[in-house]
Amino acid sequence: MVFSEPTFLFLFLPLVLLAYFSSPRALRNGVLLAASLLFYAWGEKFWTLVMLLSIAGNYWFGLKVAEAHGRTNWWLGWALGANLALLIGFKYSNFLADNLSKLLVLLGLGSGLRLPPVHLPIGISFYTFQAMSYLIDVARGETRAQRDLLKLGLYKALFPQLIAGPIVRYVHVEAEIEERHESWSSFADGTQRFVVGLAKKVLLANPLGALADEVFGLPTSELSTPVAWLGISAYALQIYFDFSGYSDMAIGLGRMFGFKFLENFNYPYAARSITDFWRRWHISLSTWFRDYLYIPLGGNRAGPAVMYRNLLIVFALCGLWHGASWNFLIWGLLHGALLVAERRGLARVLAGVPGLFARAYVLVWILITWVFFRAETLAEAGEYLGVMFWPSHLKNQARPLAFFLNPHVLTIGCLACLAATPIPSHLAATSFKYLPRTVGDVFKLTYVLSLLLLCVVLVATATYNPFIYFRF
Repeated sequence: MVFSEPTFLFLFLPLVLLAYFSSPRALRNGVLLAASLLFYAWGEKFWTLVMLLSIAGNYWFGLKVAEAHGRTNWWLGWALGANLALLIGFKYSNFLADNLSKLLVLLGLGSGLRLPPVHLPIGISFYTFQAMSYLIDVARGETRAQRDLLKLGLYKALFPQLIAGPIVRYVHVEAEIEERHESWSSFADGTQRFVVGLAKKVLLANPLGALADEVFGLPTSELSTPVAWLGISAYALQIYFDFSGYSDMAIGLGRMFGFKFLENFNYPYAARSITDFWRRWHISLSTWFRDYLYIPLGGNRAGPAVMYRNLLIVFALCGLWHGASWNFLIWGLLHGALLVAERRGLARVLAGVPGLFARAYVLVWILITWVFFRAETLAEAGEYLGVMFWPSHLKNQARPLAFFLNPHVLTIGCLACLAATPIPSHLAATSFKYLPRTVGDVFKLTYVLSLLLLCVVLVATATYNPFIYFRF
């Protein structure tokens, strides 16, 4: 079940809200946990046992890690190892087996290995990282181990952020799990945030995704350079509005139930450098890697060479976190390499050029690297990049650019480009400042209800509603 499908919007969410707010406050954590497990089991069924195993195991490990506080914490090592083993077993076993098989054949040591496809439980990357941050924070003394299994289960399984993030740390919601105060004001803000996120997904990400799928589905012989750039631009906008839309919906749902999740996106395509981009893109993931990997490795404290090594390690693992393929590894290494270049002097150059050129540099680099993210194989990524940059592909009469640029695509594309910048928010904030509060509230209500109506119509009638997190 995903947030943008009719079952969630018209059945699951209304029933959960009714059950939650009609229950005594002492029972609300239990109601929310039961709803979260039902939400997960709706799509995963048997594999919900993996989630329950993770909850029980990390509850026990948390108590053991807390007992060892102040001493050499072997329990933390075992706990992190168990979580990584779970993640590697489900997410990377096929990738590792396939590459080991190719190596054995290359070395003449057999006919290779054959491993049946291993199911990838939805959200395992998110809830594994949440568990690891919880255990590390307990070991550091930044939080106490949770002794109530139900409360730790709620943290791990909370459905608003379970399958698509953001990666919520236990220290950020600990107080709200213990005791939170819902209000109509918070509920209204959450509803508005949810509708905006739903609109990003349904009104922008989905049609842009359809265009990207159409372009990437073409054989190379039918691609031209302009069409290739159009396809990757559509994908860049799709992935931003899909990811940030789900984050907005998660944050909004959290507020409805009294939780305050941290922001996860801050107009990353308006960045002036790749360093700035990673301060704005998937903030919960980049800060996770910073706090639990980059800084423990030494960060930038041990000199430039160690810092550059740490950046490459972090972004190689960041790439692999997104998926078990060479494409994701190369995507991560390319970002790590450019971050190294910026620290070696490129950042000073960027600081001295007009903002338009700095932002153009970021966007071109992001589009190039998104090719590795979108293409299914390394060979496909290489062919697509060849079309983007090889002069012989400038013209291709089989699929001219005009074939794709119908009025609907142009309208959605222009709206998406504008919405990916802070300009609309800035204009709205400036305008509302000069309006009477009542008038401003009416405008906001009309805007939200209009978006909701459009989304409901499209959700009820559309057949294209991809959930791209299945790949990650």
